[in-house]
Amino acid sequence: MLSLLRTVVVLFVSLASIAYAVHTVEIQGQDFVDSKTSKRLMIIGVDYQPGGQAGYKPQSGQDPLTNGTVCLRDAALLQRLGVNTIRVYNIDPSANHDDCASIFNAVGIYMILDVNSPLAGESLDRSDPSGSYNADYLTRTFGIVEAFKNFPNTLAFFAANEVMNDIPSSKENPPYIRAIQRDLKNYIAAHATRTIPVGYSAADVRPILNDTYNYFQCNIDGKTDLTRSDFIGLNSYSWCGAAATFQTAGYNDLVSMFQNSSLPIFFSEYGCNKPLGIPRVFNEVAALYGPQMTALSGGLVYEYSEEEADYGLVNINENATVTLKKDYDNLQDHYNKLNLTLLQSADPTATNAKAPECSSGLISDSGFSQNFTIPSPPDGVDDLIKNGIKNPNNGKLVDVTETAVPMAIYGSNGVEVKGLAIKILGNDDSNLPGGETTSANATSTGAAPSASATKKGAAGKLSADTGGLLAVALTCLLML
Repeated sequence: MLSLLRTVVVLFVSLASIAYAVHTVEIQGQDFVDSKTSKRLMIIGVDYQPGGQAGYKPQSGQDPLTNGTVCLRDAALLQRLGVNTIRVYNIDPSANHDDCASIFNAVGIYMILDVNSPLAGESLDRSDPSGSYNADYLTRTFGIVEAFKNFPNTLAFFAANEVMNDIPSSKENPPYIRAIQRDLKNYIAAHATRTIPVGYSAADVRPILNDTYNYFQCNIDGKTDLTRSDFIGLNSYSWCGAAATFQTAGYNDLVSMFQNSSLPIFFSEYGCNKPLGIPRVFNEVAALYGPQMTALSGGLVYEYSEEEADYGLVNINENATVTLKKDYDNLQDHYNKLNLTLLQSADPTATNAKAPECSSGLISDSGFSQNFTIPSPPDGVDDLIKNGIKNPNNGKLVDVTETAVPMAIYGSNGVEVKGLAIKILGNDDSNLPGGETTSANATSTGAAPSASATKKGAAGKLSADTGGLLAVALTCLLML
Protein backbone atom coordinates (compact mmCIF):
# COMPACT_ATOMS: atom_id res chain seq x y z
CA MET A 1 0.00 0.00 0.00
CA LEU A 2 2.82 2.42 0.88
CA SER A 3 4.48 1.64 -2.44
CA LEU A 4 1.23 2.38 -4.30
CA LEU A 5 0.77 5.61 -2.36
CA ARG A 6 4.29 6.77 -3.17
CA THR A 7 3.72 6.07 -6.86
CA VAL A 8 0.45 7.98 -6.92
CA VAL A 9 1.87 10.95 -5.01
CA VAL A 10 4.99 11.15 -7.21
CA LEU A 11 2.82 11.06 -10.32
CA PHE A 12 0.50 13.70 -8.88
CA VAL A 13 3.36 16.03 -7.95
CA SER A 14 4.91 15.59 -11.39
CA LEU A 15 1.71 16.53 -13.19
CA ALA A 16 0.72 19.28 -10.79
CA SER A 17 4.03 21.10 -11.33
CA ILE A 18 3.19 21.78 -14.97
CA ALA A 19 1.18 24.95 -15.49
CA TYR A 20 -1.94 24.64 -17.59
CA ALA A 21 -2.58 28.33 -18.11
CA VAL A 22 -4.74 28.37 -21.23
CA HIS A 23 -7.63 26.51 -22.76
CA THR A 24 -7.38 25.46 -26.38
CA VAL A 25 -9.15 27.70 -28.90
CA GLU A 26 -11.79 26.84 -31.50
CA ILE A 27 -13.54 28.77 -34.27
CA GLN A 28 -17.24 29.61 -34.26
CA GLY A 29 -18.37 31.71 -37.20
CA GLN A 30 -16.15 34.79 -37.40
CA ASP A 31 -14.78 34.40 -33.86
CA PHE A 32 -12.04 32.57 -32.00
CA VAL A 33 -13.57 31.15 -28.82
CA ASP A 34 -12.30 29.47 -25.68
CA SER A 35 -13.11 25.77 -26.05
CA LYS A 36 -14.15 25.49 -22.39
CA THR A 37 -15.88 28.79 -21.59
CA SER A 38 -17.10 29.73 -25.11
CA LYS A 39 -15.96 33.30 -24.47
CA ARG A 40 -14.55 35.13 -27.44
CA LEU A 41 -10.77 35.40 -27.70
CA MET A 42 -9.79 38.80 -29.06
CA ILE A 43 -6.16 38.67 -30.20
CA ILE A 44 -4.05 41.24 -28.36
CA GLY A 45 -0.72 40.37 -29.83
CA VAL A 46 2.79 41.05 -31.04
CA ASP A 47 4.82 39.50 -33.85
CA TYR A 48 7.82 37.79 -32.28
CA GLN A 49 10.98 37.06 -34.27
CA PRO A 50 14.07 38.25 -32.35
CA GLY A 51 17.00 38.58 -34.71
CA GLY A 52 14.75 38.75 -37.75
CA GLN A 53 15.46 36.21 -40.48
CA ALA A 54 19.04 35.92 -39.22
CA GLY A 55 17.69 34.57 -35.93
CA TYR A 56 16.56 31.43 -37.76
CA LYS A 57 19.56 29.08 -37.83
CA PRO A 58 18.39 25.51 -38.47
CA GLN A 59 21.99 24.42 -39.10
CA SER A 60 22.65 25.00 -35.42
CA GLY A 61 19.15 24.23 -34.11
CA GLN A 62 18.30 27.84 -33.28
CA ASP A 63 15.06 29.72 -33.79
CA PRO A 64 13.06 32.20 -31.67
CA LEU A 65 11.61 29.43 -29.48
CA THR A 66 14.72 27.38 -28.62
CA ASN A 67 16.32 29.42 -25.81
CA GLY A 68 14.32 29.17 -22.61
CA THR A 69 16.19 31.98 -20.86
CA VAL A 70 15.51 34.39 -23.71
CA CYS A 71 11.86 33.33 -23.83
CA LEU A 72 11.56 33.87 -20.07
CA ARG A 73 12.90 37.41 -20.49
CA ASP A 74 10.58 38.21 -23.37
CA ALA A 75 7.54 36.48 -21.88
CA ALA A 76 7.88 38.68 -18.79
CA LEU A 77 7.92 41.83 -20.92
CA LEU A 78 5.10 40.67 -23.18
CA GLN A 79 3.00 39.65 -20.18
CA ARG A 80 3.42 43.09 -18.64
CA LEU A 81 2.61 44.67 -21.97
CA GLY A 82 -0.77 42.92 -21.88
CA VAL A 83 -0.26 40.51 -24.77
CA ASN A 84 -2.23 37.26 -25.09
CA THR A 85 -0.84 36.06 -28.46
CA ILE A 86 2.44 36.02 -30.37
CA ARG A 87 3.12 35.17 -33.99
CA VAL A 88 6.38 33.36 -34.76
CA TYR A 89 7.51 33.27 -38.39
CA ASN A 90 10.54 31.00 -38.83
CA ILE A 91 10.77 27.74 -36.88
CA ASP A 92 13.03 24.70 -37.10
CA PRO A 93 10.74 21.66 -36.83
CA SER A 94 13.58 19.47 -35.54
CA ALA A 95 14.57 21.77 -32.64
CA ASN A 96 13.37 21.51 -29.04
CA HIS A 97 10.78 24.17 -28.18
CA ASP A 98 9.46 22.69 -24.95
CA ASP A 99 10.86 25.31 -22.57
CA CYS A 100 9.74 28.32 -24.58
CA ALA A 101 6.29 27.01 -25.48
CA SER A 102 5.72 25.99 -21.84
CA ILE A 103 6.80 29.42 -20.57
CA PHE A 104 4.44 31.23 -22.92
CA ASN A 105 1.68 28.80 -21.97
CA ALA A 106 2.30 29.40 -18.27
CA VAL A 107 1.93 33.18 -18.66
CA GLY A 108 -1.26 32.84 -20.73
CA ILE A 109 0.12 33.66 -24.18
CA TYR A 110 -1.02 31.79 -27.30
CA MET A 111 1.18 31.11 -30.33
CA ILE A 112 0.29 31.47 -34.02
CA LEU A 113 2.99 29.70 -36.01
CA ASP A 114 4.05 30.03 -39.65
CA VAL A 115 4.95 26.70 -41.26
CA ASN A 116 7.30 28.35 -43.78
CA SER A 117 10.73 29.99 -43.71
CA PRO A 118 12.78 32.23 -46.02
CA LEU A 119 15.18 29.42 -46.95
CA ALA A 120 14.97 27.71 -50.34
CA GLY A 121 12.52 24.85 -50.45
CA GLU A 122 10.83 25.87 -47.19
CA SER A 123 7.97 27.94 -48.61
CA LEU A 124 5.74 28.21 -51.64
CA ASP A 125 7.63 30.05 -54.41
CA ARG A 126 5.20 32.62 -55.84
CA SER A 127 7.07 32.49 -59.17
CA ASP A 128 6.85 28.68 -59.35
CA PRO A 129 3.99 27.39 -57.19
CA SER A 130 3.65 24.06 -59.01
CA GLY A 131 7.37 23.30 -58.72
CA SER A 132 7.70 24.32 -55.05
CA TYR A 133 4.56 22.45 -53.95
CA ASN A 134 6.23 19.08 -53.40
CA ALA A 135 6.58 16.26 -50.86
CA ASP A 136 9.80 17.56 -49.32
CA TYR A 137 8.24 20.94 -48.65
CA LEU A 138 5.09 19.41 -47.16
CA THR A 139 7.14 17.05 -44.98
CA ARG A 140 8.70 20.11 -43.36
CA THR A 141 5.32 21.77 -42.78
CA PHE A 142 4.03 18.55 -41.19
CA GLY A 143 7.11 18.65 -38.94
CA ILE A 144 5.97 22.04 -37.59
CA VAL A 145 2.60 20.48 -36.77
CA GLU A 146 4.28 17.61 -34.94
CA ALA A 147 6.49 19.99 -32.96
CA PHE A 148 3.61 22.15 -31.70
CA LYS A 149 0.39 20.09 -31.81
CA ASN A 150 0.63 19.06 -28.15
CA PHE A 151 0.86 22.56 -26.69
CA PRO A 152 -2.54 23.91 -25.57
CA ASN A 153 -1.40 27.44 -26.41
CA THR A 154 -0.85 26.59 -30.07
CA LEU A 155 -3.68 28.72 -31.42
CA ALA A 156 -3.23 28.27 -35.18
CA PHE A 157 -0.91 27.77 -38.14
CA PHE A 158 -0.32 30.08 -41.09
CA ALA A 159 -0.05 28.02 -44.27
CA ALA A 160 1.41 30.95 -46.21
CA ASN A 161 2.30 34.62 -45.83
CA GLU A 162 1.89 37.33 -48.49
CA VAL A 163 2.39 34.95 -51.40
CA MET A 164 0.22 37.35 -53.39
CA ASN A 165 1.02 41.07 -53.32
CA ASP A 166 -0.26 42.19 -56.73
CA ILE A 167 -2.44 41.06 -59.63
CA PRO A 168 0.24 39.00 -61.44
CA SER A 169 1.07 36.97 -58.30
CA SER A 170 -2.63 36.30 -57.72
CA LYS A 171 -3.12 34.44 -61.00
CA GLU A 172 -1.50 31.04 -60.31
CA ASN A 173 -0.90 30.90 -56.56
CA PRO A 174 -4.34 30.80 -54.88
CA PRO A 175 -5.17 27.14 -55.67
CA TYR A 176 -1.82 26.01 -54.27
CA ILE A 177 -2.35 27.90 -51.03
CA ARG A 178 -5.71 26.17 -50.63
CA ALA A 179 -3.99 22.85 -51.35
CA ILE A 180 -1.44 23.44 -48.56
CA GLN A 181 -4.24 24.32 -46.15
CA ARG A 182 -6.01 21.07 -47.03
CA ASP A 183 -2.87 18.99 -46.57
CA LEU A 184 -2.11 20.57 -43.19
CA LYS A 185 -5.68 20.04 -41.97
CA ASN A 186 -5.66 16.41 -43.08
CA TYR A 187 -2.37 15.84 -41.28
CA ILE A 188 -3.67 17.51 -38.12
CA ALA A 189 -6.84 15.40 -38.24
CA ALA A 190 -4.80 12.21 -38.56
CA HIS A 191 -2.10 12.94 -35.97
CA ALA A 192 -3.33 15.52 -33.44
CA THR A 193 -5.83 15.05 -30.63
CA ARG A 194 -7.69 18.25 -31.48
CA THR A 195 -8.50 20.49 -34.40
CA ILE A 196 -5.99 23.33 -34.86
CA PRO A 197 -7.07 26.12 -37.24
CA VAL A 198 -5.11 26.77 -40.45
CA GLY A 199 -5.26 30.01 -42.43
CA TYR A 200 -3.56 32.54 -44.68
CA SER A 201 -1.76 35.82 -43.88
CA ALA A 202 -2.57 38.29 -46.68
CA ALA A 203 -1.05 41.59 -47.67
CA ASP A 204 -3.54 44.43 -47.25
CA VAL A 205 -3.31 45.36 -50.92
CA ARG A 206 -6.71 46.85 -51.66
CA PRO A 207 -6.81 46.00 -55.42
CA ILE A 208 -6.72 42.27 -54.59
CA LEU A 209 -7.91 42.16 -50.96
CA ASN A 210 -11.61 41.57 -51.58
CA ASP A 211 -10.85 38.88 -54.18
CA THR A 212 -8.37 37.26 -51.78
CA TYR A 213 -10.99 37.24 -49.04
CA ASN A 214 -13.68 35.79 -51.29
CA TYR A 215 -11.39 33.17 -52.79
CA PHE A 216 -10.25 31.79 -49.46
CA GLN A 217 -13.53 31.96 -47.52
CA CYS A 218 -15.75 30.19 -50.07
CA ASN A 219 -16.72 26.53 -50.11
CA ILE A 220 -16.18 24.54 -53.28
CA ASP A 221 -19.40 22.96 -54.59
CA GLY A 222 -21.24 24.57 -51.69
CA LYS A 223 -19.83 22.07 -49.23
CA THR A 224 -17.56 22.55 -46.25
CA ASP A 225 -14.15 21.60 -47.63
CA LEU A 226 -10.70 21.42 -46.09
CA THR A 227 -9.07 23.65 -48.70
CA ARG A 228 -10.94 26.66 -47.32
CA SER A 229 -9.13 29.00 -44.90
CA ASP A 230 -10.22 28.71 -41.28
CA PHE A 231 -9.23 32.38 -40.81
CA ILE A 232 -7.48 35.21 -42.64
CA GLY A 233 -4.83 37.53 -41.26
CA LEU A 234 -4.14 40.96 -42.77
CA ASN A 235 -0.72 42.59 -42.80
CA SER A 236 -2.06 46.14 -42.68
CA TYR A 237 -0.08 49.38 -42.36
CA SER A 238 -2.63 51.91 -43.52
CA TRP A 239 -2.92 53.86 -40.22
CA CYS A 240 0.19 56.08 -40.22
CA GLY A 241 1.00 58.85 -37.77
CA ALA A 242 -0.92 60.74 -35.11
CA ALA A 243 -3.13 62.51 -37.65
CA ALA A 244 -4.61 59.30 -39.14
CA THR A 245 -8.28 58.52 -38.55
CA PHE A 246 -10.69 55.63 -38.90
CA GLN A 247 -11.67 56.98 -42.33
CA THR A 248 -8.28 58.09 -43.69
CA ALA A 249 -6.76 54.72 -42.77
CA GLY A 250 -9.56 52.90 -44.59
CA TYR A 251 -10.66 51.01 -41.49
CA ASN A 252 -14.26 51.88 -42.39
CA ASP A 253 -13.78 50.01 -45.68
CA LEU A 254 -12.43 46.97 -43.85
CA VAL A 255 -15.44 46.94 -41.55
CA SER A 256 -17.79 47.08 -44.55
CA MET A 257 -15.90 44.25 -46.24
CA PHE A 258 -15.76 41.92 -43.23
CA GLN A 259 -18.88 42.82 -41.23
CA ASN A 260 -20.64 39.59 -42.18
CA SER A 261 -17.58 37.41 -42.59
CA SER A 262 -17.97 33.65 -42.33
CA LEU A 263 -14.52 33.29 -40.75
CA PRO A 264 -12.31 35.24 -38.32
CA ILE A 265 -10.35 38.20 -39.68
CA PHE A 266 -7.56 39.88 -37.73
CA PHE A 267 -4.45 41.98 -38.32
CA SER A 268 -1.53 39.55 -38.56
CA GLU A 269 0.75 42.61 -38.74
CA TYR A 270 0.03 46.28 -38.04
CA GLY A 271 1.76 49.36 -36.72
CA CYS A 272 2.93 51.75 -39.45
CA ASN A 273 6.27 53.41 -38.55
CA LYS A 274 5.93 56.44 -40.83
CA PRO A 275 7.20 59.04 -40.36
CA LEU A 276 10.48 57.37 -39.42
CA GLY A 277 12.48 58.46 -36.44
CA ILE A 278 9.68 59.16 -33.98
CA PRO A 279 7.95 56.76 -31.58
CA ARG A 280 4.72 55.21 -32.83
CA VAL A 281 1.68 56.46 -30.92
CA PHE A 282 -0.60 53.48 -31.73
CA ASN A 283 -3.83 55.46 -31.90
CA GLU A 284 -5.21 52.69 -34.14
CA VAL A 285 -5.41 50.40 -31.10
CA ALA A 286 -8.45 52.26 -29.77
CA ALA A 287 -10.17 51.85 -33.14
CA LEU A 288 -9.22 48.21 -33.69
CA TYR A 289 -10.60 47.15 -30.30
CA GLY A 290 -13.45 49.64 -30.20
CA PRO A 291 -17.17 49.09 -30.86
CA GLN A 292 -16.85 49.94 -34.57
CA MET A 293 -14.52 47.02 -35.31
CA THR A 294 -15.84 44.13 -33.25
CA ALA A 295 -16.26 42.22 -36.52
CA LEU A 296 -12.48 41.81 -36.52
CA SER A 297 -10.66 39.64 -33.98
CA GLY A 298 -7.92 42.04 -32.94
CA GLY A 299 -4.36 42.01 -34.19
CA LEU A 300 -0.61 41.56 -33.78
CA VAL A 301 1.71 44.56 -33.66
CA TYR A 302 4.82 44.34 -35.82
CA GLU A 303 7.15 43.71 -34.05
CA TYR A 304 8.70 42.85 -30.70
CA SER A 305 12.40 43.51 -31.28
CA GLU A 306 14.11 46.28 -33.23
CA GLU A 307 15.47 45.01 -36.55
CA GLU A 308 16.62 46.70 -39.76
CA ALA A 309 13.13 47.91 -40.68
CA ASP A 310 12.77 49.92 -37.43
CA TYR A 311 9.49 48.46 -36.17
CA GLY A 312 10.68 47.30 -32.75
CA LEU A 313 9.04 47.78 -29.38
CA VAL A 314 12.32 46.95 -27.61
CA ASN A 315 16.05 46.98 -28.33
CA ILE A 316 17.85 43.71 -27.58
CA ASN A 317 21.41 44.61 -26.61
CA GLU A 318 24.50 42.56 -27.44
CA ASN A 319 24.73 41.26 -23.86
CA ALA A 320 21.10 39.99 -23.98
CA THR A 321 19.81 42.83 -21.82
CA VAL A 322 16.78 44.69 -23.17
CA THR A 323 15.97 48.39 -23.37
CA LEU A 324 12.33 49.32 -23.88
CA LYS A 325 11.51 51.87 -26.57
CA LYS A 326 8.93 54.59 -26.17
CA ASP A 327 6.86 52.55 -28.64
CA TYR A 328 6.49 49.89 -25.94
CA ASP A 329 5.24 52.46 -23.43
CA ASN A 330 2.75 53.96 -25.88
CA LEU A 331 1.35 50.55 -26.84
CA GLN A 332 1.11 49.51 -23.19
CA ASP A 333 -0.79 52.70 -22.41
CA HIS A 334 -3.34 51.96 -25.15
CA TYR A 335 -3.71 48.31 -24.11
CA ASN A 336 -4.41 49.42 -20.55
CA LYS A 337 -7.34 51.51 -21.80
CA LEU A 338 -9.09 48.67 -23.62
CA ASN A 339 -12.66 47.83 -22.64
CA LEU A 340 -12.07 44.18 -21.76
CA THR A 341 -15.74 43.64 -20.99
CA LEU A 342 -16.64 44.65 -24.54
CA LEU A 343 -13.98 42.40 -26.03
CA GLN A 344 -14.95 39.32 -24.03
CA SER A 345 -18.70 39.78 -24.17
CA ALA A 346 -19.12 39.43 -27.93
CA ASP A 347 -21.60 36.67 -28.75
CA PRO A 348 -20.08 34.24 -31.27
CA THR A 349 -23.49 32.80 -32.10
CA ALA A 350 -24.54 36.17 -33.54
CA THR A 351 -21.92 36.12 -36.29
CA ASN A 352 -22.35 32.75 -37.94
CA ALA A 353 -22.58 33.95 -41.54
CA LYS A 354 -22.67 31.18 -44.12
CA ALA A 355 -19.67 30.86 -46.41
CA PRO A 356 -20.54 31.50 -50.07
CA GLU A 357 -20.18 28.84 -52.73
CA CYS A 358 -17.02 29.24 -54.79
CA SER A 359 -17.65 30.67 -58.25
CA SER A 360 -16.03 33.05 -60.71
CA GLY A 361 -18.74 35.56 -59.81
CA LEU A 362 -17.02 36.14 -56.45
CA ILE A 363 -13.90 37.47 -58.18
CA SER A 364 -14.03 41.04 -59.44
CA ASP A 365 -10.62 41.37 -61.15
CA SER A 366 -10.07 39.33 -64.30
CA GLY A 367 -6.40 38.86 -63.40
CA PHE A 368 -7.13 37.14 -60.09
CA SER A 369 -7.44 33.35 -60.17
CA GLN A 370 -10.92 32.01 -60.83
CA ASN A 371 -9.65 28.45 -60.73
CA PHE A 372 -11.25 26.39 -57.97
CA THR A 373 -9.78 23.08 -59.11
CA ILE A 374 -7.33 22.50 -56.28
CA PRO A 375 -4.13 20.53 -57.01
CA SER A 376 -3.99 16.98 -55.69
CA PRO A 377 -1.29 16.19 -53.11
CA PRO A 378 2.12 15.39 -54.64
CA ASP A 379 3.23 11.76 -54.86
CA GLY A 380 3.88 10.26 -51.47
CA VAL A 381 2.00 12.90 -49.47
CA ASP A 382 -1.12 10.80 -48.95
CA ASP A 383 1.11 8.17 -47.34
CA LEU A 384 2.73 10.83 -45.13
CA ILE A 385 -0.70 11.99 -44.01
CA LYS A 386 -1.86 8.46 -43.29
CA ASN A 387 1.25 7.14 -41.54
CA GLY A 388 2.96 10.31 -40.34
CA ILE A 389 6.41 11.67 -41.08
CA LYS A 390 9.45 9.66 -40.00
CA ASN A 391 10.89 10.34 -36.55
CA PRO A 392 8.64 13.27 -35.66
CA ASN A 393 9.84 15.74 -33.04
CA ASN A 394 6.87 15.91 -30.68
CA GLY A 395 6.86 18.87 -28.33
CA LYS A 396 5.47 18.56 -24.81
CA LEU A 397 4.72 20.80 -21.85
CA VAL A 398 7.45 20.84 -19.22
CA ASP A 399 7.69 22.18 -15.69
CA VAL A 400 8.24 25.95 -15.48
CA THR A 401 10.24 26.51 -12.30
CA GLU A 402 12.24 29.67 -13.00
CA THR A 403 10.29 32.93 -12.93
CA ALA A 404 12.82 35.73 -12.33
CA VAL A 405 14.41 37.34 -15.40
CA PRO A 406 18.18 36.85 -14.97
CA MET A 407 19.38 39.74 -17.16
CA ALA A 408 18.90 43.47 -16.73
CA ILE A 409 15.90 45.21 -18.32
CA TYR A 410 15.90 48.98 -18.83
CA GLY A 411 12.91 51.25 -19.27
CA SER A 412 12.66 53.73 -22.11
CA ASN A 413 14.01 56.29 -19.64
CA GLY A 414 17.28 54.33 -19.46
CA VAL A 415 16.72 53.25 -15.85
CA GLU A 416 16.76 49.60 -14.82
CA VAL A 417 13.46 47.84 -14.10
CA LYS A 418 13.96 45.86 -10.91
CA GLY A 419 12.38 42.55 -9.98
CA LEU A 420 11.08 41.61 -13.41
CA ALA A 421 9.59 38.11 -13.44
CA ILE A 422 6.88 36.12 -15.15
CA LYS A 423 3.63 35.55 -13.31
CA ILE A 424 2.39 32.01 -13.79
CA LEU A 425 -1.37 32.18 -14.24
CA GLY A 426 -3.85 29.86 -12.63
CA ASN A 427 -7.47 29.05 -13.44
CA ASP A 428 -6.56 28.31 -17.09
CA ASP A 429 -6.44 32.04 -17.81
CA SER A 430 -5.06 33.78 -20.86
CA ASN A 431 -3.14 36.99 -20.30
CA LEU A 432 -4.81 40.41 -20.46
CA PRO A 433 -3.65 44.00 -19.97
CA GLY A 434 -3.27 44.61 -16.26
CA GLY A 435 -2.51 48.30 -15.88
CA GLU A 436 1.27 47.88 -15.83
CA THR A 437 3.54 50.85 -16.61
CA THR A 438 6.83 49.07 -17.03
CA SER A 439 9.18 51.97 -17.78
CA ALA A 440 7.59 54.06 -15.05
CA ASN A 441 8.44 51.29 -12.58
CA ALA A 442 12.15 51.69 -13.31
CA THR A 443 13.63 53.19 -10.17
CA SER A 444 17.26 52.10 -10.11
CA THR A 445 20.06 54.54 -10.74
CA GLY A 446 21.79 52.12 -13.11
CA ALA A 447 21.97 53.36 -16.69
CA ALA A 448 21.15 51.23 -19.72
CA PRO A 449 23.91 50.16 -22.09
CA SER A 450 24.02 51.56 -25.57
CA ALA A 451 21.33 49.85 -27.60
CA SER A 452 22.63 47.44 -30.22
CA ALA A 453 19.61 46.07 -32.01
CA THR A 454 19.82 42.66 -33.63
CA LYS A 455 19.78 42.75 -37.39
CA LYS A 456 18.14 40.59 -40.01
CA GLY A 457 20.48 38.63 -42.32
CA ALA A 458 5.03 26.20 -11.80
CA ALA A 459 1.85 26.79 -10.28
CA GLY A 460 -1.51 26.70 -11.98
CA LYS A 461 -4.96 25.29 -11.77
CA LEU A 462 -5.07 21.53 -11.35
CA SER A 463 -6.52 19.65 -14.26
CA ALA A 464 -9.30 17.12 -13.75
CA ASP A 465 -6.73 14.36 -14.07
CA THR A 466 -4.39 15.73 -11.41
CA GLY A 467 -7.33 16.50 -9.17
CA GLY A 468 -8.41 12.90 -9.50
CA LEU A 469 -4.95 11.70 -8.61
CA LEU A 470 -4.97 13.88 -5.51
CA ALA A 471 -8.27 12.33 -4.46
CA VAL A 472 -6.79 8.86 -4.93
CA ALA A 473 -3.75 9.83 -2.86
CA LEU A 474 -5.92 11.16 -0.03
CA THR A 475 -8.07 8.05 -0.14
CA CYS A 476 -4.97 5.89 0.16
CA LEU A 477 -3.82 7.93 3.17
CA LEU A 478 -7.14 7.38 4.88
CA MET A 479 -6.90 3.64 4.27
CA LEU A 480 -3.50 3.37 5.92
